[in-house]
Amino acid sequence: MMAMAKLRSVAVAGATGLVGRQLVQRLCADRGVAVVYALARRALEAADPKFVVLPVDFSALPELPPMDEVYLALGTTIKVAGSQAAFQAIDLDANLAVARAAHTAGARRVGLVSAMGANAHSRIFYNRVKGQLEQALAMLDLDALVIARPSLLRGDRAALGQAVRRGEVWGDRVGRALRPLIPRGWRVIEAADVAAALVREVPRAQGQRTLSSASMQGASQNPVG
Repeated sequence: MMAMAKLRSVAVAGATGLVGRQLVQRLCADRGVAVVYALARRALEAADPKFVVLPVDFSALPELPPMDEVYLALGTTIKVAGSQAAFQAIDLDANLAVARAAHTAGARRVGLVSAMGANAHSRIFYNRVKGQLEQALAMLDLDALVIARPSLLRGDRAALGQAVRRGEVWGDRVGRALRPLIPRGWRVIEAADVAAALVREVPRAQGQRTLSSASMQGASQNPVG
């Protein structure tokens, strides 16, 4: 008789965000997942029996429960954060702290929501921070690191109680009007596509893999495993 596959325990940091909520939904629907831990600053409603909320202080994380995978979707903007230092504390420091804590708890697979222009040596601060996080995660002893680099995201931030990002709004309007003229990799992408691509690739990837925005387009149309 074939042995049954072990059900996975996973964690999501940034579960209330645009991509984070999509990650939670798809992971809860995944028959190979036993529990989805949401690391959050505040209590959240648990609408699924698999969904377990772990209220945490990202600057002083507690010991995390055993887990196999962690998905990093914490992110903000400099405008919302208030300063470059505050932005870095979330997009770099908090994500890296979660990854290290999850690694200590047994996670050997990491999925990251990064950005299309991520580059640790970029002159653009936003892209440089994103690249520095990718670089730091690559130093961990992992079986798989899957990095999603989406273009501008499409999704209803206002419905999530988040500040609307003007660049995403204008990018979406321009993208809809000029879609046939815009290369696939530069088109606005659904947050659901980014989440679906990560949920699909993290459990099966080996080593480091980067998902381009073009490669993730339409991923949410595929059924959950």
